[in-house]
Amino acid sequence: MGRNVKAQFIPGTNIEMLKEPVFIESGITMPYTYSVGDFGTKFFTELRDNAKIFGVRCPTCNRVLIPPRSTCGWCFSKLDEWVELSGKGTLMSYTIVHYPSAVHPVKPPIVYGIIQLDGADTGLAHLIGEADPESLRIGMRVWAVFKEKREGNILDINYFKPL
Repeated sequence: MGRNVKAQFIPGTNIEMLKEPVFIESGITMPYTYSVGDFGTKFFTELRDNAKIFGVRCPTCNRVLIPPRSTCGWCFSKLDEWVELSGKGTLMSYTIVHYPSAVHPVKPPIVYGIIQLDGADTGLAHLIGEADPESLRIGMRVWAVFKEKREGNILDINYFKPL
């Protein structure tokens, strides 16, 4: 504080100078619904109904992308070959979050990781569970643990845990 802030001149007003900035604390909650499209629908339906993880293979550059999408991000080819992945993979990177937030699906400390599933060429961001954060290492092997009651979203994979 203690700093003068020049107000923007608005014609027809008498405000020339603000002595102190004005802060208003607020929050917005906005529920919304969106369509995940054909690829998201198949991906989330397989997670929910069969506890299976699918990627999609590019016919041109042979990369397997997860989460699946309709266009290859490298060569822009149309994608339509679905590939079942085992749920096992390698921890490529991770971070430990120590603060609570309404956007986190669990209470801290939370470990978020990037997992490259066997057979995939891209990483999947997800939670790491059943692991002491001090024991985590880049390159360690992990596998998907599914929730018993699944709803058709990415959190149907409860977390990935060390093999």
